[in-house]
Amino acid sequence: MAKLLVVDDEPNIVFSISECLGSPALKVLTAATGKGALDKVRDERPDAVILDVCLPDISGLETYDRIRALDPRLPVIIMTAFAQPETAIEAMQRGAYEYLLKPVDFARLREVVEKALVVSRLNRVPAVVDDAAATSPPAADRIVGHSAVMQDIYKTIGRVAAQDATVLILGESGTGKELVARALYHYSKRNERPFLAINCAALPEALLESELFGHERGAFTGADQRRIGKFEQVNGGTIFLDEIGDMTPATQAKALRLLQQQQFERVGGNVTISTDVRIIAATNQDLPALVDQGKFRADLYYRLSGFSVQLPPLRDRREDIPVLTDHFIELYNRELGKAIRTVTPQVQQALQRHAWPGNIREFQSAIQYALVHTSGEVLTLESLPRSCLLEPAVQTGPVGSVEDVARLVGQLLAAGESDIYHQVSEVVDRVVIEEVLRHVHGHQQQAAELLGISRMTLRSKLRALGLTAERAAGGSASN
Repeated sequence: MAKLLVVDDEPNIVFSISECLGSPALKVLTAATGKGALDKVRDERPDAVILDVCLPDISGLETYDRIRALDPRLPVIIMTAFAQPETAIEAMQRGAYEYLLKPVDFARLREVVEKALVVSRLNRVPAVVDDAAATSPPAADRIVGHSAVMQDIYKTIGRVAAQDATVLILGESGTGKELVARALYHYSKRNERPFLAINCAALPEALLESELFGHERGAFTGADQRRIGKFEQVNGGTIFLDEIGDMTPATQAKALRLLQQQQFERVGGNVTISTDVRIIAATNQDLPALVDQGKFRADLYYRLSGFSVQLPPLRDRREDIPVLTDHFIELYNRELGKAIRTVTPQVQQALQRHAWPGNIREFQSAIQYALVHTSGEVLTLESLPRSCLLEPAVQTGPVGSVEDVARLVGQLLAAGESDIYHQVSEVVDRVVIEEVLRHVHGHQQQAAELLGISRMTLRSKLRALGLTAERAAGGSASN
């Protein structure tokens, strides 16, 4: 269970936040003073903190500094009254996760807390290579595979992680680029400083530039306060820029300067700000082709690709499928309260035959689905998703094309199936929902809006497919 510490001397505020955010998955701790907050941080090890700047004993800013001294990776959300946002902005410059104005917008607060808890997990749960799993904490996320190509990747991570250099991770969707980025962070000299992941494809251009570099008051419509960007906020830490191939030319230019000089200006500002961040970038796109098309800066590509890690698709390392099967069965046995001991030879054959266009993310979802639909101790062929039992429509390339769907319908017709619509809809739903959730980093409300369905309908579909938002988005255990 995650823990959230709420620090405020107004009982009504504390009660309202506890009622709004408390759940079986989130324990809300409270403190009314700065000293009480520090005691709770030491004793309870919360995953995130909501901190009011006006406290009866010591200031919120001093309390924040002391919390950072205890745990520099702990996300702290600052709350402030309308009259004094400057204190919160100063805390953001020192590394606070976010600041919110009172009176509290509970919808916004819930969204910020959900994201802060994800950041907390990325910072606290190490990502380790398979060879190190035996000496790693039980909660560690593992990059799994014994194949020769994976051994080469482990060696590359070992060589590059401690160099404090920019790294570019390449690979198809679902191959585990974020997990490799986290491993590079875990084995680096900055692993006691914050780690933050930004999906460049999930935000419009103006919002992405503001998120990364911050903005000054009045920089654009709605910019009523100065905002501190992530490159300033995570000073001393590591930033993972996922889907960097989707970054716009204007943002690319500012990112290049940051890489070269560790300097930038906030949007709408003219003061040069210096920072010290390590950048790890990733993309599933062909960056040289984008350079040739004029869609990606050549100088930025060369700056990013000094050290690169190329992740293979699962179809190119099928010898790892048995160990991956064991790994995810062990994982979901714990999460689902199951006791699956093994799989039948027919299951292994089916897993080996499938093309896995969604790579590890698809494989992980398939094993989770199979465990949900298994009642005994042996996983059988009947438990696997139907998509794993059919010949692949396309051996390579993206999943979900019209040709894929037509091929699937043809196979079902040839097999004499009678519920074709249901089976095809299930396959398409899985692809669409997983891709959208990955795009928004598992945020269900945003995913529902993009899909054009209610959040309740999305949850219903996730249950029907045997998915969780975190896993569908390629969360903690995606490899």
